[in-house]
Amino acid sequence: MTNWLRRRLGRVIALSYAAALLLPGPGLWLRHPHPVQVAGAALLTPDTASLLLSLVLFSAGLQVPVRELGRVLRRPGAVLAGLTLHVAIPLLVVPFVALLLRRTPDTDGGSGLLTAMIIVVAMPVAAGATVWTSKGDGDQPTMVGLVLASTLLSPLTTPLLLTILAPLLSGGYARTLTDTSRSAHSGLTLATVVLPCAAGLLCALALPPGRRDRLLRAVVPSAMAGSLLLTYVNASGALGSVLARPRPLLFAAALAVAALVCLLSFVLGRTAAWLLRLDAPVASSLTLACGMNNSSAGAVLLTASLPDKPHLLLPVLAYGLLQKTAAGRVVAGLRPA
Repeated sequence: MTNWLRRRLGRVIALSYAAALLLPGPGLWLRHPHPVQVAGAALLTPDTASLLLSLVLFSAGLQVPVRELGRVLRRPGAVLAGLTLHVAIPLLVVPFVALLLRRTPDTDGGSGLLTAMIIVVAMPVAAGATVWTSKGDGDQPTMVGLVLASTLLSPLTTPLLLTILAPLLSGGYARTLTDTSRSAHSGLTLATVVLPCAAGLLCALALPPGRRDRLLRAVVPSAMAGSLLLTYVNASGALGSVLARPRPLLFAAALAVAALVCLLSFVLGRTAAWLLRLDAPVASSLTLACGMNNSSAGAVLLTASLPDKPHLLLPVLAYGLLQKTAAGRVVAGLRPA
């Protein structure tokens, strides 16, 4: 079932978006904690989106080919270059997009859309990038090293990027992004992104091969289903409001901004790989690391920061879909003839 889903991942994700558009009710209910009675006391259920994200990241850490990391540690140049670019590219792309949005008739200069994009590009490399690398005969150790390193460094890099880019926003959005930077620095990123991935990696290192394989057989299909459910839950918040109050201009603007940020990130990554004269497999991994951010974590952080503006999830969802499309184009050039 897992292999079947991986081969049809694009179509299944599209079905998740369609379900969120046509039947958003269950997803909207899952987006928020709900009071339950336990021994006469009122307790809140956990945040579903955060739990699903933790499951996906734990699975990603558990699937890391630990033995291959030794080669990365012996030759860390590509990983260091990828990490540098992963942080530097948002600092080049976002101000350019902000300049273009200031020329639009939007009264706040597109600050809402820009806030969503800043949160997404500040996230670590998406764990799903390792799947795309394996599809295109890329350099898997380099990709695994980039995912792990960017995730472990995210409590530092995410607040840094949010703080540097916040002045590009106007009004309340700048204050919101500054507050989000503080919460990310104080432990939100650590709790929702780093710890689950680190726990999976620790299990991969500590468990004997037999137990690890049994755990993988249980966790990987659950994480795949959890990823699709997380996509549905996140999409319900944005697409449900679009269906209730259609705003075609907002939808078009969200798609255009997400497409521009995604395109520039991949192009700059590919250009940097060419300038560094990297081998094709390593260049592919570096390009994917520059263009593929953990949009699911970005959606969770955006929802926590701006719960009253679900429409801002539109560019995040569009970016998540577009980066998978772009990743498919990148890895297609590496498939053996």
